[in-house]
Amino acid sequence: MKHILAAIILVIFLIPATSYARDDIASYSVADAMDSEQAKNKLGSDIVFYFGDQAHSEPQQQFGEFKSNKKTNAFNKTDLEACQWVFLSAMISLKERAIKEGGNAVVAIKSNYKNNLSSSNDTFQCGAGTFVAGVALTGNVVKL
Repeated sequence: MKHILAAIILVIFLIPATSYARDDIASYSVADAMDSEQAKNKLGSDIVFYFGDQAHSEPQQQFGEFKSNKKTNAFNKTDLEACQWVFLSAMISLKERAIKEGGNAVVAIKSNYKNNLSSSNDTFQCGAGTFVAGVALTGNVVKL
């Protein structure tokens, strides 16, 4: 009987906690995230990135569209800090894919958070919760 009562009390206390869980989706500046020292150091200059419909030269070779879906610990971070950090992680993933495929650029990069495709030259989408933040990107690996 004590176990059943304890279980009921536990459920009563957990129900309100789940109702406070958040998943705020917001847009953040690509330029601000790419201009950070961490981004410059991790991404380097070997691979060039073009967001949305930014102009670039005609690709000499196309390797396909690739996705990157990254999550990070958002606990004790602002949404901006967590989102910029996880954006960098997603960008590193696209860079690594471009190198693996033999490309030198990733073009038409779009946000794809929760499979909602969003194209912008200036912003990326990030979902931030109490404990986790996530960024999903798609882009075409090419050789310019």
